[in-house]
Amino acid sequence: MKDWIFEVTLDVRDYELDSQAIVNNATYLNYFEHGRHMFMRTIGLDFAELHTQGIDPVVVNIEVDYRQSLRSGDRFSVRLKVEPRGRLRYRFTQQIVRSSDGVVMADARITAATLVNGRPGPAPMIQEAVEKFSSHEAEKRR
Repeated sequence: MKDWIFEVTLDVRDYELDSQAIVNNATYLNYFEHGRHMFMRTIGLDFAELHTQGIDPVVVNIEVDYRQSLRSGDRFSVRLKVEPRGRLRYRFTQQIVRSSDGVVMADARITAATLVNGRPGPAPMIQEAVEKFSSHEAEKRR
């Protein structure tokens, strides 16, 4: 999983296909989001619990490069790494990779920020977790 700090494997579901019988491009955003949410859960951060505390991580920018199309029956992995960008922002680098042949289907760069009670603000528990699991820190642990 070179340089990737988290990976989750998923399957294409038929209802995610468009009229060309390929995964609709907007669905990739769901896959990327699911990967980020699963990562956060594995490091002990639950979005619902954060929300009850008035803390909401939100996406502020997404850039996606679509390389190839997933199709019905494909199994794929969503990989990610994360880097802090100051006290309020986090940069996720993600890939979707087809399991059968390792082909990268899409690359994304996602910037997220934290809102505290509806206003931009630091969330120390997220900042600490992201710093602990950032690609730079992961490299130091190797």
